[in-house]
Amino acid sequence: MTCIESKAAMSFWGLKRSGVIAAALSGITAATSPAHATPVTFSGSSGSLSASAEFSILGGTQLQVVLTNTSKNDVLVPGDVLTAVFFNMKDTTLTPISASLGSSSVFFGPTGGGNVGGEWGYGGSLSGAPGGVTKGISSSGLGGVFGGPNFNGADLQSPLALDGLQYGITSAGDSSTTGNAAVTGNNALIKNAVTFLLSLSCSPSPCDLSKISKVSFQYGTGLNEPNFPGAENDVPINPVPLPPALLLFGTALMGLTVLGRRRRYA
Repeated sequence: MTCIESKAAMSFWGLKRSGVIAAALSGITAATSPAHATPVTFSGSSGSLSASAEFSILGGTQLQVVLTNTSKNDVLVPGDVLTAVFFNMKDTTLTPISASLGSSSVFFGPTGGGNVGGEWGYGGSLSGAPGGVTKGISSSGLGGVFGGPNFNGADLQSPLALDGLQYGITSAGDSSTTGNAAVTGNNALIKNAVTFLLSLSCSPSPCDLSKISKVSFQYGTGLNEPNFPGAENDVPINPVPLPPALLLFGTALMGLTVLGRRRRYA
Protein backbone atom coordinates (compact mmCIF):
# COMPACT_ATOMS: atom_id res chain seq x y z
CA MET A 1 0.00 0.00 0.00
CA THR A 2 1.30 3.44 -0.95
CA CYS A 3 1.56 6.32 1.49
CA ILE A 4 -1.42 8.04 -0.16
CA GLU A 5 -3.54 4.88 0.07
CA SER A 6 -2.59 4.45 3.72
CA LYS A 7 -3.61 8.02 4.57
CA ALA A 8 -6.88 7.61 2.68
CA ALA A 9 -7.69 4.41 4.51
CA MET A 10 -6.85 5.97 7.88
CA SER A 11 -9.11 8.91 7.06
CA PHE A 12 -11.88 6.53 6.04
CA TRP A 13 -11.78 4.57 9.29
CA GLY A 14 -11.72 7.80 11.25
CA LEU A 15 -14.82 9.02 9.46
CA LYS A 16 -16.50 5.65 9.90
CA ARG A 17 -15.92 5.68 13.65
CA SER A 18 -17.39 9.18 13.88
CA GLY A 19 -20.52 8.10 11.99
CA VAL A 20 -20.03 10.69 9.25
CA ILE A 21 -20.00 8.16 6.40
CA ALA A 22 -23.06 6.28 7.62
CA ALA A 23 -25.00 9.50 8.00
CA ALA A 24 -23.94 10.81 4.60
CA LEU A 25 -24.77 7.59 2.76
CA SER A 26 -28.10 7.33 4.59
CA GLY A 27 -28.95 10.88 3.55
CA ILE A 28 -28.07 10.19 -0.07
CA THR A 29 -30.29 7.08 -0.12
CA ALA A 30 -33.24 8.84 1.51
CA ALA A 31 -32.95 11.90 -0.68
CA THR A 32 -32.95 9.92 -3.90
CA SER A 33 -35.90 7.66 -2.92
CA PRO A 34 -39.22 8.37 -4.67
CA ALA A 35 -41.93 10.17 -2.67
CA HIS A 36 -45.32 8.56 -2.18
CA ALA A 37 -44.54 5.52 -4.32
CA THR A 38 -47.45 3.74 -2.57
CA PRO A 39 -51.04 4.78 -1.82
CA VAL A 40 -51.53 7.38 0.91
CA THR A 41 -54.32 6.93 3.44
CA PHE A 42 -55.87 9.64 5.61
CA SER A 43 -57.90 8.49 8.61
CA GLY A 44 -59.94 10.31 11.23
CA SER A 45 -62.46 9.76 13.98
CA SER A 46 -64.80 11.65 16.28
CA GLY A 47 -66.75 9.85 18.99
CA SER A 48 -68.47 6.85 17.40
CA LEU A 49 -67.63 8.04 13.86
CA SER A 50 -64.54 7.04 11.89
CA ALA A 51 -63.54 7.13 8.22
CA SER A 52 -60.61 6.77 5.84
CA ALA A 53 -59.69 7.97 2.36
CA GLU A 54 -57.01 6.14 0.39
CA PHE A 55 -55.46 8.11 -2.48
CA SER A 56 -53.52 6.40 -5.29
CA ILE A 57 -52.05 7.59 -8.58
CA LEU A 58 -52.65 5.08 -11.39
CA GLY A 59 -50.43 5.22 -14.45
CA GLY A 60 -49.50 8.81 -13.69
CA THR A 61 -52.76 10.06 -15.22
CA GLN A 62 -55.56 8.99 -12.84
CA LEU A 63 -56.33 9.53 -9.18
CA GLN A 64 -58.17 6.78 -7.32
CA VAL A 65 -59.90 7.62 -4.04
CA VAL A 66 -61.37 4.87 -1.85
CA LEU A 67 -63.70 6.46 0.70
CA THR A 68 -64.66 4.16 3.60
CA ASN A 69 -66.90 4.48 6.63
CA THR A 70 -64.74 2.45 9.02
CA SER A 71 -66.95 2.78 12.13
CA LYS A 72 -68.05 -0.46 13.82
CA ASN A 73 -71.01 1.33 15.42
CA ASP A 74 -74.61 1.18 14.29
CA VAL A 75 -75.98 4.07 12.20
CA LEU A 76 -79.09 5.55 13.81
CA VAL A 77 -79.50 9.05 12.31
CA PRO A 78 -78.40 10.90 9.13
CA GLY A 79 -75.50 12.47 11.02
CA ASP A 80 -73.95 8.99 11.28
CA VAL A 81 -73.81 8.59 7.46
CA LEU A 82 -70.59 9.56 5.65
CA THR A 83 -71.53 11.74 2.68
CA ALA A 84 -68.37 13.59 1.56
CA VAL A 85 -64.62 13.93 1.68
CA PHE A 86 -62.96 17.35 1.31
CA PHE A 87 -59.32 17.96 0.39
CA ASN A 88 -56.82 20.21 -1.34
CA MET A 89 -54.49 18.97 -4.09
CA LYS A 90 -52.13 21.72 -5.11
CA ASP A 91 -51.49 22.55 -8.79
CA THR A 92 -53.77 19.74 -9.89
CA THR A 93 -56.77 19.44 -12.22
CA LEU A 94 -59.16 16.53 -11.64
CA THR A 95 -62.03 15.33 -13.83
CA PRO A 96 -64.48 12.68 -12.54
CA ILE A 97 -64.62 9.37 -14.39
CA SER A 98 -66.45 6.79 -12.29
CA ALA A 99 -67.76 5.80 -8.86
CA SER A 100 -68.07 2.10 -8.12
CA LEU A 101 -69.16 -0.16 -5.28
CA GLY A 102 -66.42 -2.76 -5.50
CA SER A 103 -67.35 -5.34 -2.85
CA SER A 104 -69.75 -2.99 -1.04
CA SER A 105 -73.51 -3.50 -0.91
CA VAL A 106 -76.55 -1.21 -1.09
CA PHE A 107 -79.40 -1.03 1.43
CA PHE A 108 -82.89 0.06 0.28
CA GLY A 109 -82.07 0.77 -3.38
CA PRO A 110 -80.69 -0.56 -6.69
CA THR A 111 -76.95 -1.19 -7.09
CA GLY A 112 -76.71 0.14 -10.63
CA GLY A 113 -74.65 -2.91 -11.53
CA GLY A 114 -71.96 -1.54 -9.23
CA ASN A 115 -71.94 1.88 -10.88
CA VAL A 116 -73.09 4.59 -8.43
CA GLY A 117 -71.65 7.50 -10.40
CA GLY A 118 -75.11 9.02 -10.88
CA GLU A 119 -75.38 9.60 -7.14
CA TRP A 120 -72.02 11.28 -6.46
CA GLY A 121 -70.40 14.51 -7.58
CA TYR A 122 -66.94 16.07 -7.64
CA GLY A 123 -66.28 19.76 -7.14
CA GLY A 124 -62.91 21.29 -7.99
CA SER A 125 -63.55 24.97 -7.21
CA LEU A 126 -65.66 24.76 -4.08
CA SER A 127 -66.82 27.77 -2.11
CA GLY A 128 -67.76 27.53 1.56
CA ALA A 129 -66.21 24.11 2.17
CA PRO A 130 -64.75 23.29 5.60
CA GLY A 131 -61.27 24.71 6.11
CA GLY A 132 -61.54 26.71 2.88
CA VAL A 133 -60.55 23.72 0.74
CA THR A 134 -61.35 23.75 -2.96
CA LYS A 135 -61.92 20.07 -3.81
CA GLY A 136 -64.37 17.45 -2.64
CA ILE A 137 -66.47 14.41 -3.49
CA SER A 138 -70.03 14.17 -2.16
CA SER A 139 -73.34 12.31 -2.38
CA SER A 140 -75.18 15.33 -0.94
CA GLY A 141 -75.47 18.94 -2.06
CA LEU A 142 -74.58 20.06 1.48
CA GLY A 143 -76.51 23.28 1.21
CA GLY A 144 -75.38 24.21 -2.30
CA VAL A 145 -71.68 23.42 -1.92
CA PHE A 146 -72.01 20.72 -4.60
CA GLY A 147 -74.03 20.75 -7.80
CA GLY A 148 -75.21 17.73 -9.75
CA PRO A 149 -73.75 14.22 -10.00
CA ASN A 150 -70.90 13.93 -12.51
CA PHE A 151 -69.30 10.50 -12.10
CA ASN A 152 -71.01 9.16 -15.23
CA GLY A 153 -73.77 6.93 -13.94
CA ALA A 154 -77.55 6.69 -14.03
CA ASP A 155 -79.79 8.32 -11.43
CA LEU A 156 -80.59 5.43 -9.07
CA GLN A 157 -82.87 7.25 -6.64
CA SER A 158 -84.70 10.58 -7.01
CA PRO A 159 -84.04 13.45 -7.07
CA LEU A 160 -81.56 13.74 -9.91
CA ALA A 161 -79.59 16.50 -8.16
CA LEU A 162 -77.29 15.79 -5.24
CA ASP A 163 -79.75 16.21 -2.41
CA GLY A 164 -80.49 14.48 0.85
CA LEU A 165 -78.89 11.29 2.12
CA GLN A 166 -79.25 8.99 -0.91
CA TYR A 167 -76.27 6.69 -1.48
CA GLY A 168 -74.29 8.06 1.44
CA ILE A 169 -71.94 5.58 3.07
CA THR A 170 -73.20 3.77 6.13
CA SER A 171 -70.85 2.21 8.68
CA ALA A 172 -69.16 -1.17 8.62
CA GLY A 173 -71.15 -2.04 11.75
CA ASP A 174 -74.55 -0.76 10.64
CA SER A 175 -77.73 -2.76 11.13
CA SER A 176 -80.30 -1.88 8.46
CA THR A 177 -83.16 -2.54 10.87
CA THR A 178 -82.31 0.03 13.55
CA GLY A 179 -82.42 3.82 13.52
CA ASN A 180 -84.84 6.50 12.37
CA ALA A 181 -86.76 6.44 9.09
CA ALA A 182 -84.02 8.28 7.16
CA VAL A 183 -81.59 5.37 7.66
CA THR A 184 -84.00 2.43 7.66
CA GLY A 185 -85.67 2.61 4.26
CA ASN A 186 -86.29 6.16 3.13
CA ASN A 187 -82.84 6.47 1.49
CA ALA A 188 -80.55 4.04 -0.29
CA LEU A 189 -77.27 3.66 1.64
CA ILE A 190 -73.95 2.09 0.68
CA LYS A 191 -72.20 -0.29 3.08
CA ASN A 192 -69.42 0.69 3.51
CA ALA A 193 -67.04 2.08 0.79
CA VAL A 194 -67.01 3.67 -2.66
CA THR A 195 -64.10 3.78 -5.11
CA PHE A 196 -63.79 6.95 -7.20
CA LEU A 197 -61.66 7.39 -10.31
CA LEU A 198 -60.68 10.83 -11.66
CA SER A 199 -58.39 11.87 -14.51
CA LEU A 200 -55.37 13.74 -13.25
CA SER A 201 -53.09 16.45 -14.59
CA CYS A 202 -50.53 18.44 -12.63
CA SER A 203 -48.50 21.57 -13.27
CA PRO A 204 -45.66 21.23 -12.72
CA SER A 205 -45.55 17.50 -13.40
CA PRO A 206 -45.14 14.76 -12.35
CA CYS A 207 -48.16 14.37 -10.10
CA ASP A 208 -47.32 13.58 -6.50
CA LEU A 209 -49.56 12.56 -3.60
CA SER A 210 -47.65 14.95 -1.35
CA LYS A 211 -49.79 17.66 -2.98
CA ILE A 212 -52.80 16.41 -0.97
CA SER A 213 -53.62 18.26 2.24
CA LYS A 214 -56.44 19.35 4.59
CA VAL A 215 -58.48 16.15 4.20
CA SER A 216 -61.72 16.09 6.19
CA PHE A 217 -64.76 13.82 6.40
CA GLN A 218 -68.32 15.13 6.25
CA TYR A 219 -71.45 13.44 7.61
CA GLY A 220 -75.15 14.07 7.11
CA THR A 221 -76.73 16.53 4.69
CA GLY A 222 -75.48 19.88 5.98
CA LEU A 223 -72.20 21.49 6.97
CA ASN A 224 -73.62 21.95 10.47
CA GLU A 225 -73.40 18.18 10.94
CA PRO A 226 -70.24 16.27 11.96
CA ASN A 227 -67.01 17.07 10.11
CA PHE A 228 -63.54 16.08 11.32
CA PRO A 229 -60.03 16.06 9.83
CA GLY A 230 -58.12 13.10 8.53
CA ALA A 231 -54.44 12.57 9.33
CA GLU A 232 -52.01 10.79 7.03
CA ASN A 233 -51.30 7.34 8.45
CA ASP A 234 -47.66 7.15 7.38
CA VAL A 235 -46.03 10.45 6.54
CA PRO A 236 -43.21 9.80 4.03
CA ILE A 237 -40.20 12.04 3.64
CA ASN A 238 -40.23 14.02 0.42
CA PRO A 239 -37.04 13.71 -1.63
CA VAL A 240 -34.71 16.70 -1.66
CA PRO A 241 -32.59 17.03 -4.82
CA LEU A 242 -28.90 16.84 -3.97
CA PRO A 243 -26.34 19.31 -5.34
CA PRO A 244 -23.74 17.74 -7.66
CA ALA A 245 -20.95 18.36 -5.12
CA LEU A 246 -22.74 16.26 -2.51
CA LEU A 247 -23.35 13.47 -5.00
CA LEU A 248 -19.62 13.46 -5.81
CA PHE A 249 -18.87 13.36 -2.10
CA GLY A 250 -21.07 10.29 -1.77
CA THR A 251 -19.29 8.59 -4.65
CA ALA A 252 -15.95 9.33 -3.01
CA LEU A 253 -17.13 7.86 0.27
CA MET A 254 -18.19 4.67 -1.48
CA GLY A 255 -14.76 4.47 -3.04
CA LEU A 256 -13.12 4.85 0.36
CA THR A 257 -15.34 2.03 1.63
CA VAL A 258 -13.88 -0.33 -0.97
CA LEU A 259 -10.33 0.85 -0.22
CA GLY A 260 -10.84 0.38 3.51
CA ARG A 261 -12.13 -3.16 3.04
CA ARG A 262 -9.12 -4.07 0.92
CA ARG A 263 -6.78 -2.83 3.65
CA ARG A 264 -8.72 -4.65 6.37
CA TYR A 265 -8.69 -8.01 4.68
CA ALA A 266 -5.18 -7.78 3.17
